[in-house]
Amino acid sequence: MRVLLLHPGASWSTADVSAGLRYGLVHHGVDVVDYRLDGRIARASMWLGGAWKAAKKTDPHFEKPSTADVFLQAAGDVVNMALDHQVDAVIVVSGMFLVPRVLVRLRRAGIPTTVLFTESPYDPQELAMAKLVDGCWTNERSAFSAFQAVNPRVGYLPHGWHPERHKAGPQAGDEAVQAHDVVFVGSAFQERIEWLSAIDWTGIDVGLYGQWAPLKGNHRLRRFVRGGVVSNEQTSALYRRAKVGLNLYRTSQGWGKLAPRITHAESLNPRAYELAACGAFHLSSERAEVGEVFGDLVPTFRHPTEASSLMRAWLADPAGRARVAAALPACVAEMSWTERAARVIGDLQSLLAQRSTCTACGRAA
Repeated sequence: MRVLLLHPGASWSTADVSAGLRYGLVHHGVDVVDYRLDGRIARASMWLGGAWKAAKKTDPHFEKPSTADVFLQAAGDVVNMALDHQVDAVIVVSGMFLVPRVLVRLRRAGIPTTVLFTESPYDPQELAMAKLVDGCWTNERSAFSAFQAVNPRVGYLPHGWHPERHKAGPQAGDEAVQAHDVVFVGSAFQERIEWLSAIDWTGIDVGLYGQWAPLKGNHRLRRFVRGGVVSNEQTSALYRRAKVGLNLYRTSQGWGKLAPRITHAESLNPRAYELAACGAFHLSSERAEVGEVFGDLVPTFRHPTEASSLMRAWLADPAGRARVAAALPACVAEMSWTERAARVIGDLQSLLAQRSTCTACGRAA
């Protein structure tokens, strides 16, 4: 089987999902053709921006390219690449930065197309995109019925961990990152800012990494921001070297104080799998699957005060942390991207077989 794997366009988080899926597909013998949307978006922005500035010199009213123009330019070769490489199917990861028109083109070209949605239930636009493809997967089990209503070929595909990037025990190069009492790697959604601000961090060495640009320079959390966006390898090292990892589930459907919030979600995020695979003791805000997958090995909390008590209690118990950390990798041993990719391949084979049968029936008629 040969597939065109369409990169999500972002350079972190969803890019890690794409890398994990790619690893699993290749592991099972799939020939993967890469469409790097992230680099193409950067180039399209430069090209269109430069062309606009040049045209403005002779035509002051020349329209400035929009973000949608950039995204469309970046994905403009998807159909051609799929045809040139004679792929069996296209797999889109996330689709956040993909103009729906590209999916329409793929359908008109008769190229089987699927999407692995990574932002359920935070991005309502996923449901509209699901209508345009032959099949899809959602990362959130409570969103399954909504997707099924618009696309009968939907599956629930939980996140996973990367066998080459998420390993338990000290690894070569880990010492290059700082060791913290408590570490969190993620983005500064408003609810996380509010939650972290409510904690008394006196005497605790906290490290915040990721996208924290929304914090103003004088914000009380700013002193804990130790780095920007970090690679998956660096993240794993941070988890292994920290005494306590944090997993804070988001609720915001976007950025800013006024962003709407979701009211329900059940599934684990990538961070949950990665922390466990790295053998990193961690605390988590509540999600149904946390208890289902980890039992009492991952203590959960509902309020900052509850989390503060848990953190201080576990920081004072190194033997307890070590005992729990040693048991975590086994909880997710069969939940890597190798196993997830096997499900994707099976679903693709089913889809292609059904299309082949339908085509043969059409010819017979």
